[in-house]
Amino acid sequence: MTAPASRSGEALSPVAVITGGWSQERDRSLLSGEEVIKALAYLGVGVRVIDLRDDHKTLVGHLHGVSVAFLAIAGRGAEDGRLQGLLETLGVPYTGSGVRASALGMHKIVAKTIVGAAGVPVPDGCAVEREAKAGAEASRLAARLGLPLIVKPVSEGGSIGLRVAQTVDELAGAILGADDLMAEVFHRGRSVSVGVLADETAGTMQVLPPLEAETPAGVYSYEAKRSRADCSYFCPARVPSDTLTSLALHAVTAHRALGCHSYSRHDFIVPSSGDPLWLEVNTLPGLTRGGNLARMAAVGGMAYEDLIAHILRGAVTDRRALA
Repeated sequence: MTAPASRSGEALSPVAVITGGWSQERDRSLLSGEEVIKALAYLGVGVRVIDLRDDHKTLVGHLHGVSVAFLAIAGRGAEDGRLQGLLETLGVPYTGSGVRASALGMHKIVAKTIVGAAGVPVPDGCAVEREAKAGAEASRLAARLGLPLIVKPVSEGGSIGLRVAQTVDELAGAILGADDLMAEVFHRGRSVSVGVLADETAGTMQVLPPLEAETPAGVYSYEAKRSRADCSYFCPARVPSDTLTSLALHAVTAHRALGCHSYSRHDFIVPSSGDPLWLEVNTLPGLTRGGNLARMAAVGGMAYEDLIAHILRGAVTDRRALA
């Protein structure tokens, strides 16, 4: 599956840009796809656009003759290892992390366990028992973890479904009728994201300047992320230099512990005192020009097209060899 090299000399064409999808992050994926297509055109790379609208069944025929699948997509069915597994079965190189890292990273409880075992501080938390009655489960969680608590889906991205419960009654309401939830101690502090760019071939790792998101409610929720007017961004984050060092160290440690490939974005809460707490990883973060990863790259001196070229170069590595 070879094709003429692009004028940048960094990729082969045509490239299949897989975008859209069927998860709750479909809108974000489509926006990423639009920007990635423009950047690849600028780099002189031929593009075939594939909207993974319903499921993976229609994907096979569209991939015939492509050199690389560029994953401008997020959420279930795309960021959880299923798409990566199909592409490996078909022998199509793809961008981003492999099957194992994608699956581990998407499951927040498993990811926290692995990252915490690697020495990175994480908030205390646990799974919400599915079969328990909401009131009894809320009392159990409050007794074990205290209040307030963050409640969120175990396997969703973009802060979808995230709620803060200040009381046992609010906690019961947050977990009522929902499956696959987790509860986590709510720490007040600065919401900070850290991007990691890795070049496995060269053996290098670059940490981008951390990005702080400030919201009126103090919670970087799904609504805050999509209402830019209510969210202010600061890059580098407004934290002491030793905290910046800790953020970089923890992000690299988490990237390696989970087996991420090429690039990843890590979300932290930085309390007023104490070490930053790792919350979760985005193995396929949003790729719009105004998105968090691109914003961090720009402050770090990397143009958007160079960021996309870096991600595309990462597809040449066989992720199965890293397992």
